[in-house]
Amino acid sequence: MANALVSIQILPTTPNGESVIPFVDRAIEIIKASGVPYRVAPLETTMEGELSNLLQVVEKMNEAMTEMGCPSVISQVKIYFNPANGASMGRLLEKYPDGQ
Repeated sequence: MANALVSIQILPTTPNGESVIPFVDRAIEIIKASGVPYRVAPLETTMEGELSNLLQVVEKMNEAMTEMGCPSVISQVKIYFNPANGASMGRLLEKYPDGQ
């Protein structure tokens, strides 16, 4: 059972002032490759899993941005941690399965 939800909005400073979209796409590829359940939303992506594992994914995302030439990265992170009862996107979204 997952014990955390981590939402992240990654804001890389691109090397030459280009669009951040390819950089954000790379960050989402890293989440996908991690195998954790996730949900992409317009302003952030939420992951579900063990907190320590999710924080490692966040670290890999930031490292990938610098590997792509970004001189700096801002990551806005929200954490919901519930070790006693677990954390689930599905449970928190039961009333709004379609996001509405």
